[in-house]
Amino acid sequence: MRPDVQAIDAILNADPTISHIAMVHSETTTGMLNPIDEVGALAHRYGKTYIVDAMSSFGGIPMDIAALHIDYLISSANKCIQGVPGFAFVIAREQKLAACKGRSRSLSLDLYAQWRCMEDNHGKWRFTSPTHTVLAFAQALKELAEEGGVAARHQRYQQNQRSLVAGMRALGFNTLLDDELHSPIITAFYSPEDPQYRFSEFYRRLKEQGFVIYPGKVSQSDCFRIGNIGEVYAADITALLTAIRTAMYWTK
Repeated sequence: MRPDVQAIDAILNADPTISHIAMVHSETTTGMLNPIDEVGALAHRYGKTYIVDAMSSFGGIPMDIAALHIDYLISSANKCIQGVPGFAFVIAREQKLAACKGRSRSLSLDLYAQWRCMEDNHGKWRFTSPTHTVLAFAQALKELAEEGGVAARHQRYQQNQRSLVAGMRALGFNTLLDDELHSPIITAFYSPEDPQYRFSEFYRRLKEQGFVIYPGKVSQSDCFRIGNIGEVYAADITALLTAIRTAMYWTK
């Protein structure tokens, strides 16, 4: 279910003690893209600190952080940046970050102290830096620019997702969400109702053909998920759909 912006408005109006609003942008258990623009407008109107988890959207979906009234945006070196896992980063409103000085309840997660260390020591990390991940991140940013930036990458992801959904529907699969709620990052599909269907067997047959999909049921519905970010292009989606058709043993 999409977050109810009117309900959020009512809660904020009724409880002035609320100080922060946090929202996940691209919700990967279902593939839903949440309304960070509408919630950001509420955060601004009520004067709340706004934190956005953009782990699986930053770099793949255009966003104007200032215009969205985001105070802290959290993301990762991998996902849509297409680097390798190893560190997270925060884009913060400097005034908000400065107010955190001396307030951290964790040594290693003291965001203000990490920022000051980097500012005062030519980008130095407070503790051991993941050098290989940083180098991969730098290369990934170059490749993002070469692709045409976030807008071009978003267009590719969006086309991947639309082609995937069209192909899966042609094979008889249904999506968990309506089209207008989908992110271009990952899509959840209902499991077939055929009594012969077993996800483990479907997964095994796909893996034998060189494709791995997200296993297991994460949402309350019986679904599986397919992601389409990374170095994935139209030919890869076509090959995946061919593999899925071959793996549909319950239809034979």
